[in-house]
Amino acid sequence: MEKGFDVDLMALLMDLRLPDEYRDGVVANFERIKATAKIVNSFELPDDVEAAPIFEP
Repeated sequence: MEKGFDVDLMALLMDLRLPDEYRDGVVANFERIKATAKIVNSFELPDDVEAAPIFEP
C-alpha cells in the first residue's frame, strides 16, 4: 500500500477486529480500490457539469 497507510491502525481506529487470515485480502482490495480511484480521478470534468439529482442507469 501507499507509504503511511497502516491497515492495522485503521482497523484499530475504526474499532474493527481484523483477523490475521483476512488482512492480506483487505490490503489487496485497497490496492484495487486505489487503482480504480486513480483512473476515476484522472478524468477531468468540464466546469459546467452538474450532478444528476437522481441516478438512472
